[in-house]
Amino acid sequence: MDQHHITHLVLFSLLLVCLSQETQSFSFTWGSSSSSSDTNKDDQSNNEKSGPPSGVDKFSMELSNDPKGTQSVENAWQIIESRPNSCWQSAYKSLFDTCSVIVKDDEKRSRLAWQLSDCFQKDSGRPAFPSCDSWSYMLKCLKKLDESAHKVYLEFYLQTNSICHQLQANAFKIETERLVNDLKKSAELAEEKLLNIEENSERLIQNSDQIEKSLASLDSKTQQVAETSEKVQGQIDVSLKHSNVNLEQSKKIVDSQSELRQGQSEMRQELEVGIKVLHESYEKLGQNVEKLRNEAVEIEKEINRVSNSMSKKMDNLQNKANDIGNVAGLSLDRQKQLLDGQSTALEGLDFLTKFQSQALEESRASLQSLADFGRKQQEELLRRQEQLQQAHDHLIENSKSILAAQEEFESKQASMFLALDKLFTLHNAILLESRSIKAFFFYSFVIFLLYMLTSAKQTYGMRARLYL
Repeated sequence: MDQHHITHLVLFSLLLVCLSQETQSFSFTWGSSSSSSDTNKDDQSNNEKSGPPSGVDKFSMELSNDPKGTQSVENAWQIIESRPNSCWQSAYKSLFDTCSVIVKDDEKRSRLAWQLSDCFQKDSGRPAFPSCDSWSYMLKCLKKLDESAHKVYLEFYLQTNSICHQLQANAFKIETERLVNDLKKSAELAEEKLLNIEENSERLIQNSDQIEKSLASLDSKTQQVAETSEKVQGQIDVSLKHSNVNLEQSKKIVDSQSELRQGQSEMRQELEVGIKVLHESYEKLGQNVEKLRNEAVEIEKEINRVSNSMSKKMDNLQNKANDIGNVAGLSLDRQKQLLDGQSTALEGLDFLTKFQSQALEESRASLQSLADFGRKQQEELLRRQEQLQQAHDHLIENSKSILAAQEEFESKQASMFLALDKLFTLHNAILLESRSIKAFFFYSFVIFLLYMLTSAKQTYGMRARLYL
């Protein structure tokens, strides 16, 4: 047994050495989420600050080396830092912010490659790309490029894929390291909590013993309280008898007080009725005196109103007589003015008829000249329409030849994109296989390590907990 235990200890030390080397050189790749390089560095620094406690190795990973993707990301960040507020900065920032979306959306990926290619064309002194609206499809915009511009676009299209895959791999590395370290911390915390639970359970057992002792003492005290309560009950019965006698006497006193109160209320009501009658008689006398005074004032006001109305009517009659005389004089003057206006209106009508006949003759001459001019313009328009029709036919022939060439180019482009899609599927399949193989070896190694760690008698009881 001692020799077997020694062999276990030797194997355990060898496994610890292998595990420390393995965690330092462990490589893993994945492409599920994207983030910028600054965000990845910040997350890594936060994980280092909140890492596992001292004495426990922190889990770390290294990605499979992709020099092309790493170099592309470094070049992009150098351009952003060296050229602030430039075309390159806005294009690369859009790429970093939407990397997780453009992997599934080919339209957005093509638009970002278009922006990067346009920046390259402007910096290299070549003609800029034609305008491409945000609501139009990229396939229509790509038809406007020549062969050299399309090659530039294709290079930047492939560069966006490599940058996104590198960013996603970095993000997965940081996220995986954080999750594994968090799992380590949670396992250690769970172990500490189990120890605390054991200590608390022992304390609970001790407290339960103390509670049992206190309950026994409470039983003896309750018996003493019961004896004293019986004595108190006898005293309460005696006091109840005395209280009943006092209650009967108090009832008699209350009855006599109620009769006295009723007599006082009747006397008060009679006094109130007499006072009300006296008050009403005084009020009626005052109202009659006030009515007489008001009637005298109203009679005086009526006399004054009648005299004023009579004087006003006399003044109105005098004014109306004066107005009638003035109106008669004005009507004679206005009749004379009306006759003068009628004579001037007749003279104006004669002049208007002469002017109208002259205007009709001038309009006939102008209409004739306009008809001749319109005929000449119509002939010129027909001649121009024939020339336009010939030019339109020539343009249709040229457009047909251009469409045929464009269809041939589209077929070649479709075959190229099909080949790229096949390459991407092959790349993803290789990544998936490598990930599954590495995961299998990693978890099998962890299970074997746990088995070896718990093979001794002291640690055998913790095997089921660690597996769970």
